[in-house]
Amino acid sequence: MNGLDKAEFLNTELHQMSVIEKMRYLAETYTEKIVFTTSFGYEDQVITDYIFAHNFPIKVITLDTGRLFEETYKVYRSTVEKYKKPIKAYFPPAEKVEELLEKKGPFSFYESLENRKECCFIRKVIPLKRALNGNEIWITGLRASQSDNRSDMREFEWDEGNQIIKYNPLLEWSLEDVKVYVYKNHVPYNVLHDKGFVSIGCAPCTRAIRPGEDFRAGRWWWEQNSGKECGLHSSK
Repeated sequence: MNGLDKAEFLNTELHQMSVIEKMRYLAETYTEKIVFTTSFGYEDQVITDYIFAHNFPIKVITLDTGRLFEETYKVYRSTVEKYKKPIKAYFPPAEKVEELLEKKGPFSFYESLENRKECCFIRKVIPLKRALNGNEIWITGLRASQSDNRSDMREFEWDEGNQIIKYNPLLEWSLEDVKVYVYKNHVPYNVLHDKGFVSIGCAPCTRAIRPGEDFRAGRWWWEQNSGKECGLHSSK
């Protein structure tokens, strides 16, 4: 069975299961080959709570781009302190970051879409591929309502570019669903969410959104019609 067929099998066979039941099944079926990537936003904190509170043997990792908000590091620390579980950080290759800054300076991503994607590729995509290497299941905090690009996603998908099955357990959740879970279960969260930040990435590339703005308006706000994606969730 190829990866695409496996993803379809999981969509069909696990359809009636709860999120907890699905995670337990995946952890038992794909022992030591399942990983969750967190950026410590609302959605990711829900999944982290699922994993740590139920002691699922699922690796939890984060991508430290070197440009994160101080508030993100604080929720990183509070999460580790609450659950007493490790969260491994993956960093971009130092030589590529050094070369980028030497040739184009620290804010090249503001100058063109090509430059921005180059920075995202170095700081996010390269370490992600290293983190996913050797795994068969990748859990994400993606929700369908986060952007038009994600509206046609399925719970289990085959990621051709990373050669891995992607599991999106919160796909059909609303932002309100996520917030209610976080508050009800006393899950640590990024205080930037209280200041209008709904999607939190690197500090120079993220701002709070205004009332009525699209969910992704706070990411790379200077770009037009770019899709507002960094490349982490491109299946090509």
